[in-house]
Amino acid sequence: MSKVFTSASMSLDGFIAGPGESGFEHLFQWYDAGEVALPTTKPDMTWHLTPPSAAYVQEMVENTGALVVGRRLFDLTKGWDGNHPFGTPVVVLTHRVPDDWPHPDAPFHFVTDGIESAVAKAREIAGDRWIGVNGGTIARQCLDAGLLDEINLDLVPVLLGSGTPFFEQLGTAPVLLDGPTVTESARVTHLRYRVRKS
Repeated sequence: MSKVFTSASMSLDGFIAGPGESGFEHLFQWYDAGEVALPTTKPDMTWHLTPPSAAYVQEMVENTGALVVGRRLFDLTKGWDGNHPFGTPVVVLTHRVPDDWPHPDAPFHFVTDGIESAVAKAREIAGDRWIGVNGGTIARQCLDAGLLDEINLDLVPVLLGSGTPFFEQLGTAPVLLDGPTVTESARVTHLRYRVRKS
């Protein structure tokens, strides 16, 4: 069954990136903390996860039919060179479609008229599969629009002090959640919360 979820590695003090886009060596250390090799679509990127983390990530990858990301992440990753590591189609919410996108045949779709349209496009692509939205501004917009069903936190034992929060300036706070479902692993605790709908 289709659901819209957000997922991010987060520090204990609530940040998905440190100051100046730093801290990722700590936030993503759990991707190399185990013995289960999990290849991606990138030949030079294979994750080595613990068995609990591998099962958690594999379920997410296998069930996700589309991703919704913002222009900032798209630009930071250079659009993953037209090939997301999950091999999943990507919907990019942006104010302006890039006119120099060198991968016109890649499964990337640019939406300029708001989060509702971006999620609708992702639903069209994903069918009955899940839709993942990246943390930060996109997750907040989804939550404020009543579109988000689940929040997945990959809680990492580090304090970053400041940076980019998972959620900031919510227009609908407080938001009540149900759960969590807890998966303990090395260098991370995976938490899944359902967003309570009124």
